[in-house]
Amino acid sequence: MIPLELLAPAKDLACGMAAVDHGADAVYIGAQRFGARAAAGNSVEDIRQLCDYARPYGVKVYVTVNTIIYDDELEATEQLIHQLAEVGVDAILVQDMGLVKMRNEKLGMRNDDYSFPILHASTQTDNRTVEKVKWLSELGFQRVVLARELSVDEIAAIHREVPDVELEVFVHGALCVSYSGICYASEYCFGRSANRGACAQFCRMKFDLLDADGREIVHQRHLLSLKDMNQSDHLEELIQAGATSFKIEGRLKDVSYVKNVVAAYSQRLDAFIARHAGQYCRASQGHCTYSFTPNLNKTFNRGFTTYFLHGRQPDIFSPDTPKAMGEYVGSVKEMRRDSFNVAGTASFANGDGLCFINQDRELEGFRVNRAEGNRLYPQQMPQHLHAGMALYRNNDQEFERLLSRKSSERKIPVVMHLDVTDDGYSLRVGDTKVSIVCEHQQAEKPQRENIIRLLSKLGGTPYECSRVEFPDDFNYFIPSSFLADLRRLIVKELQMPEKGAAYRVDRCRLTGRKVPPIGSIGAAYLRDSYELNISNRLARAFYAEQGLTDATPAFELSHQKNGPLMQCRHCLRYALGACVKHGGKKPQWREPLYLRLGDGRRFRLDFDCRNCQMNVYATD
Repeated sequence: MIPLELLAPAKDLACGMAAVDHGADAVYIGAQRFGARAAAGNSVEDIRQLCDYARPYGVKVYVTVNTIIYDDELEATEQLIHQLAEVGVDAILVQDMGLVKMRNEKLGMRNDDYSFPILHASTQTDNRTVEKVKWLSELGFQRVVLARELSVDEIAAIHREVPDVELEVFVHGALCVSYSGICYASEYCFGRSANRGACAQFCRMKFDLLDADGREIVHQRHLLSLKDMNQSDHLEELIQAGATSFKIEGRLKDVSYVKNVVAAYSQRLDAFIARHAGQYCRASQGHCTYSFTPNLNKTFNRGFTTYFLHGRQPDIFSPDTPKAMGEYVGSVKEMRRDSFNVAGTASFANGDGLCFINQDRELEGFRVNRAEGNRLYPQQMPQHLHAGMALYRNNDQEFERLLSRKSSERKIPVVMHLDVTDDGYSLRVGDTKVSIVCEHQQAEKPQRENIIRLLSKLGGTPYECSRVEFPDDFNYFIPSSFLADLRRLIVKELQMPEKGAAYRVDRCRLTGRKVPPIGSIGAAYLRDSYELNISNRLARAFYAEQGLTDATPAFELSHQKNGPLMQCRHCLRYALGACVKHGGKKPQWREPLYLRLGDGRRFRLDFDCRNCQMNVYATD
């Protein structure tokens, strides 16, 4: 059977444990440094605790080490990776090819005895082509996290050409407008590098759109701000295309987001597997029981899109606001001095957060002080709220209250086999077996129900007893204290590191395979050398081995501006109905077009129609 993995984000240890409890098959988390979300760092000790918590369920833990690394950070990075290997992480996600060089050097020096976690190629390595995935596979990457922009057909094409590489795809959460790993706008404008985990979210800002004559086409809109991805109705298509890991974005999101979204997708995966019995299975163990009904509309979102899953689609961006609008709950029906009522079927609670788009196309929000049916009394009546306006709820007080408590229980069903030994009794679960020394006493009355009851008391552990099996001629009395000892011993053994289904100290070993030649990556990719994000001596040496001896340093070091600051599949010409290639009208403006920030800085747009791509360039 093909294992399918639901991969959940963890801002911290609490989020990671919640992800496990609510059905994740794997969790990705950042360490204290070198992760692409600098604000979401965790100590190695917390990561160790997460590994220990996840292990009995077979849940894997991946750590993001996916920034570019500077020379003076190489030693600290090596120490961190060694520590992560020691605590048992299953893989690290990387962007910097200097870490591939580091792996090869370390493993070579230690004669294959040096532990180094498995490498996954982060989406920060810009993985959008068959050629790129092939190259990464040749370098020893077990898994590649594909670009969010790929369609289901493009994913299928990659899988056909590189079937042995695990393909991880994003299925839910925030979208970056630029292909990941090659966005330099934040560094250029604010000195905060997205490749160093400090993105200032340039794409969520307001812009004017100007033509070549300086005429304003659009005034102060969020032209680069995308809606959030939601592929919950399309998991089957992604699975059939060859993806096996389904990633939820959100390493800056809170625990309520993790609980709700993980539970929602876990249920969808389980339903798919049930429809294809015998073909697929979950990549971890245990089933979840929830005390709430998962609802993706009730969790932070900017509106949903399937993005480019089925090719270019309209309405993938959210020009009015980059903030969460939440679920539509109705429209304003009738206004009074201190209250209004809502036309719709939604129910409300005191403390709900509501919002609307006002006549100036700005998002306004307010808190409900008191709800009486569909009549709502805000703390303060919103100034621009009028009858007929659509209302959205971005904070559901009752739903948040449910999630603030224990909201899921995950249990691994086990079958216990009780047997008689020469000097006592043994208890076996799968391949795990424990024994006690105990005098054999024939039972004067049936003991089976009592034995089953005592051995099945697994509350507080990850396990639940499906059944207890005995030999047909079993008729012994076992004191309750001995049964409790057997139960305690078997649980302890099941929770030992080597017994956990996910536990393994994977060692990436040198295989003698030569580094692939320069041609395997594509000359065009290497010519645009600033996109290689080379920021340390190991990365330079790595590319020299590839035949690139004059590589340009990373943009963060060189600040060269000959290339685009962003490469986007999102296209404003298309969004404004002026893409002739896709049936739009001939534009009524003279190009090039420019984006202008509120402070006056301008950025030129280049429409690369051959590649169906929009590039954003600096103008000074």
